[in-house]
Amino acid sequence: MHVGSLSLRDFRSYSDAVMTFDPGVSTLVGANGQGKTNVVEAVHYLATLSSHRVATDAPLVRAGASRASVAARLNDGDRSLSLDVAITPGAANKARVNRSPVRSPREILGLLRVVLFAPEDLAIVKGDPAERRRFLDTLLVQLRPRLAGVKADYDRVLKQRSALLKSASTMRRHAGRGTIDLATLDVWDGHAARTGAELVAARWDLVQSLRAPLSGAYQALAPSSAPVTASYVASVTAHGVPESGCTAAGGDVAAWERLLAEALGESRTAELERGQCLVGPHRDDVLLRLGDLPARGYASQGESWSLALALRLASYDLLVGESSTPPVLMLDDVFAELDSRRRAHLAERLREADQVLVTAAVAADVPDGLGGARFTVEAGSVRREH
Repeated sequence: MHVGSLSLRDFRSYSDAVMTFDPGVSTLVGANGQGKTNVVEAVHYLATLSSHRVATDAPLVRAGASRASVAARLNDGDRSLSLDVAITPGAANKARVNRSPVRSPREILGLLRVVLFAPEDLAIVKGDPAERRRFLDTLLVQLRPRLAGVKADYDRVLKQRSALLKSASTMRRHAGRGTIDLATLDVWDGHAARTGAELVAARWDLVQSLRAPLSGAYQALAPSSAPVTASYVASVTAHGVPESGCTAAGGDVAAWERLLAEALGESRTAELERGQCLVGPHRDDVLLRLGDLPARGYASQGESWSLALALRLASYDLLVGESSTPPVLMLDDVFAELDSRRRAHLAERLREADQVLVTAAVAADVPDGLGGARFTVEAGSVRREH
């Protein structure tokens, strides 16, 4: 299924724009700040209900407007469907499928799937654990849309439990200002273990599934580099649970619930002292290694780019394997950052995809022979050239 048309109203720099795409490669060329990244961001938002650039929706709405909308017509042979999302900061967003409202925007997840490679992806390799968790969770939601609800449930539990621990910590530091009912904390511990277990188990399975395609993609991009490996690092290992216990749990939700409950009990004193939740999927990480060394802090700039790209190509391979409908592959202004060999390899991979959206600041950044349709992006307008 490919994006046949995309309509933007008051989204980022676009007051009102409509563009049409064909299967195959479409390249959007425009100087920095003209709006080409906003196009792929809009497609990504329809697929994931999130931006790859910002954490909140407010920046997505054009200055002076109160809301934005993104709509697309998806085509698959003789079949087609329409998706649209109304983005209203400070209020609940709304979504429709074939012009019919859905109860929650999350119901559209899975109808359009995308893989986006952007300069921000370097943070997956070089940045904090939150960047790697976000990478996993965004891919998980595309593979198993119901996990968006699981993640939302865990985030609500985490917020409540964090507030309780903060209050308890304040009371402990100021004697005589009241006491906390630890039975209430026990209840929230149970909720955290139950909701967190499903998320951790799914992430653990995902990392295992990524290992082979990640290794192959990285080897093709950086054949002279040390091999890459990926492993899930659960926070429970810092609170009494051995790594062997995590490995044995694997993708078993019930086993992870027991491990999380055990670690929460072990960390109770430290959490009350610090007023923070120290155990759970919000503290986990993915360890990326090049040979025996962690990629973060040791990978060169070229190795980091190759690893970030390999993670996206591995994601694409997983999504293709999960469905007969390949995802849309998008590359946001990245060819300029790659050497000629990596450009050539990436261009070869693009030819295998059903639909590809590429952005570039100048046409010369795009590899020769990539072909497809060309668009000029200028001052919030998109014009098809050929």
